[in-house]
Amino acid sequence: MILLSVKQLRTWFRHQAQVIKAVDEVSFEIARGETFCLVGESGSGKSITALSIMQLLPQSNLQQHTGEIRFQAEGEAPVDLASLSEAAMQQVRGGKIAMIFQEPMSSLNPVFTIGEQILEAVRLHFSTLSEADAWQRVMQSLAAVQLPDPETRVHSYPHQLSGGQRQRVMIAMAMACEPDLLIADEPTTALDVTVQREILRLMKALQQRTGMAMLFITHDFGVVSQIADRVGVMQQGKLVEIGVTEQIIHRPGHAYTQSLIAALPENLALVQKHDVVGEQAPLIKLSQLQIHFPVRKGLFRRVVDQVRAVDGVDLAIPRGQILALVGESGSGKTTLGRGILRLTEPTAGQVAYDDTDITQMNRAQLRRFRRHMQIIFQDPIASLNPRLSIAGILTEPMKVHGIGENSEARLEIARDLLSQVQMEEETLWRYPHEFSGGQRQRIGIARALSLDPSFIVCDEITSALDVSVQAEILRMLLELRARRGLTLLFITHNIGVVEYVSDRTAVMYQGKIVEQGRTEDIVNRPSHRYTRQLIAAVPRVPV
Repeated sequence: MILLSVKQLRTWFRHQAQVIKAVDEVSFEIARGETFCLVGESGSGKSITALSIMQLLPQSNLQQHTGEIRFQAEGEAPVDLASLSEAAMQQVRGGKIAMIFQEPMSSLNPVFTIGEQILEAVRLHFSTLSEADAWQRVMQSLAAVQLPDPETRVHSYPHQLSGGQRQRVMIAMAMACEPDLLIADEPTTALDVTVQREILRLMKALQQRTGMAMLFITHDFGVVSQIADRVGVMQQGKLVEIGVTEQIIHRPGHAYTQSLIAALPENLALVQKHDVVGEQAPLIKLSQLQIHFPVRKGLFRRVVDQVRAVDGVDLAIPRGQILALVGESGSGKTTLGRGILRLTEPTAGQVAYDDTDITQMNRAQLRRFRRHMQIIFQDPIASLNPRLSIAGILTEPMKVHGIGENSEARLEIARDLLSQVQMEEETLWRYPHEFSGGQRQRIGIARALSLDPSFIVCDEITSALDVSVQAEILRMLLELRARRGLTLLFITHNIGVVEYVSDRTAVMYQGKIVEQGRTEDIVNRPSHRYTRQLIAAVPRVPV
């Protein structure tokens, strides 16, 4: 039985004199109990399609919203959601169609406990329930999503939960009202692979128990292969291909789908690695590196404990090689990377760059030394100065370190840098907000290269990118490594990326390196229990 039927959906927006066709003549159906995945790159129209179904579109710049969205709840006559009044639509949202958004922290109210927020949804759709029965439903929903210690957590505020726990709360809130259709918009994108696996298993188990249908929006084909019955591929507002999961993944018919599948890290052509990894002398060497943060409590803010973010790490990165540092959120990866550069001061231990101990340098010495060691941040929009043009962003570090005879010489170097990261010269005179995420990441790479460093920390630089953009960035990094002889610390939780890009891999868990070695050995023959758990949790497209 067809639960949702979308026909000729068109959602267009006005932007100044331009019309943006966010969703353009899209049609698909979802059967009761089915999981239908919408995949595509950022800006393809996936989320706008979901918001159109929920009738949650911004009205200020809406140019056109037409088409039929027929929905038939259990035991009810079909209705066209596009023709319902706002009051009638409120009865549908939450109770019959629920939605989980990508970022739970922006969806949960920070001033109410999670229990109060779930209770509000239950009361809205089950107004006849007593107070005790409503609370029982709240507790049942938290238990169903396997939230640890639900009796205590029900009184917690959103900021007191981890990202995975907040996502469980969002699922519990959606499931508490027993919807016929659950729309999940990238619900696992920001989660570690082990948490993601738990969430996907949980959603599948809840679906099997309740018989609900799911519209699952993602750009991860590994997730698609695990959860989807059928798949629709969106490009520039249009649904270019639709079919069963196995056919879409292994026999894609449309050129765009083929390009997405080809861009998966496991499908990229393997680059030539160093024949003997580890024989080169280390450029970076860490000896018993510790970075601890004090825990203060009480009126006088006395130190009562220490958070051991990095706890006695020994690590060597051979010159000219890429070492991948993997682990879950909170394992200490980013703190370790920042500690190497002394952006976060080490508590103890030694960081040696080419046999020079940088932990003993004073501020003036370290400032001069910075040009040899750079970092590319995870979020380029937060790390690029919005008030500076790209020319200013690239030439300012050169001026500080005395690179280039004059402004024109520095601009010429900036032009060459943009060429190396495959961007046009006219980019120089534009500002960060005028670029896409992938383009901003290229600018971040160009800025890191502007001082001609030997060592770069790459901190989750592809985690928020579409697979095709990710593939371009990875290829470019490998080319730059070969051309410039760079040494890279590549921080990531994406095992597919690790296999493609790195020579060596170190696995971090609770502030310690639990396993390290050649990447192919770590991936194919992991020895530590935690490493085996990480690799087993990675969603992979079946061969």
